[in-house]
Amino acid sequence: MEIFLKIVQLLLSLSILVIFHELGHFIAARIFKTRVEKFYLFFDPWFSLFKYKRGDTEYGIGWLPLGGYVKISGMIDESMDKEQMKLPPQPWEFRSKPAWQRLIIMLGGVTVNVLLAIAIYIVMLTMWGEQYLPPSAVKYGISVDSLGYQMGLREGDRILSIDHKQVEDFFAIPKTIILEEAKTVQVIRNGQNTDIQVPPGFISLLIKHKSPDFIKVRIPFIADDFTPGSPAKAAGMKTGDRIIGLNDSVTTYFNQFSASIGHYKNKTVTVTILRGTDTLRLPVKVPGEGLIGVYCKAPATFFDFKEKKYNFITAIPAGVVKAFDKAGDYVKSIKLIKKSPESVGGFITIGSIFPFPWDWPAFWSLTAFLSIMLAVLNILPIPALDGGHVMFLMYEIIFRRKPSDKFMEYAQIVGMVLLFGLLIFANGQDIMKLFKH
Repeated sequence: MEIFLKIVQLLLSLSILVIFHELGHFIAARIFKTRVEKFYLFFDPWFSLFKYKRGDTEYGIGWLPLGGYVKISGMIDESMDKEQMKLPPQPWEFRSKPAWQRLIIMLGGVTVNVLLAIAIYIVMLTMWGEQYLPPSAVKYGISVDSLGYQMGLREGDRILSIDHKQVEDFFAIPKTIILEEAKTVQVIRNGQNTDIQVPPGFISLLIKHKSPDFIKVRIPFIADDFTPGSPAKAAGMKTGDRIIGLNDSVTTYFNQFSASIGHYKNKTVTVTILRGTDTLRLPVKVPGEGLIGVYCKAPATFFDFKEKKYNFITAIPAGVVKAFDKAGDYVKSIKLIKKSPESVGGFITIGSIFPFPWDWPAFWSLTAFLSIMLAVLNILPIPALDGGHVMFLMYEIIFRRKPSDKFMEYAQIVGMVLLFGLLIFANGQDIMKLFKH
């Protein structure tokens, strides 16, 4: 069920993005009276799932869910319609329009993707606002995995700043360390201000790690609920009990208990709890999966989260800033690919980041970010992408000389080979990761 819902979310999100992207080209073409022959969601080699014609345009849904397209008359694109290009130019064709109009048509998709992301952020901020956790509110300090420990951080550290710059939201700290290629992290350790030097080349390891869990908030383990047939509940544990020990070990925090309990599969352990002012010791039989069936209270119950409220008017500039901040983050992440090419992922990677169970704020947040991604990737100066067409149009505008149709055909072929190569590489990485796991 989880995989199915993630696939549905991925297809819905990509469909929204593709339709709006191609709509940008479509609207710009129509404004300049350029004929659009096809408007398709997904690709339709050999056959389509659905199609109908209205006016000069055929609208349809293809069977290959790798994107979508509009076929604009008189334009060398992925359709490689060479026969049309041999005929004399017609007034309604793309190639007959002034360079500045063709430039606007090519930028239409990217522009609409950016506007879509801004619109989503504006609506989200208006409806839900923004919640964040100031690092100063992380009163129990942090927990770190082996990679965080290797970086130089320790259990209980309280992070003050990254490269002496404060971060507003604690949960943005891992991203900030990676994208800004941080050199130092300032923490309070045992009551003393300490400067942690990030080891040389360590950012590459963090990129490969691909999880923010190398730094997490540390929280007490207070029982909030129990699974059906919970061994902990059967042993007498109640909601509100605080787990502080496991056999002879002190496990004051949730991460300490979680790291230890797996070593006692199919054994009976003594779990020490605090219930009010009483200290109790419960014998608990740990089943084969190494879990005792108790849920910890959510981090939100332990910390003073801050909230920013917006009305529609104040959400507009905030939405614009958020969209461009996300675009900046994505550009930085592209630059970091050279440090860890194997971190590149395809559709499986993208699909895996959608939430389960379905969560609308998370879905729309991811859709807005994917819209920014689509805009950034499409504007790259690679033939077959919008950015490739823009590059050649800028050449024409500056030098007042149009590249030949034959050159554009070859450039389109090269670009398509590059794109298919990248697509195969990214999705191949996903498949290899599946086999590794």
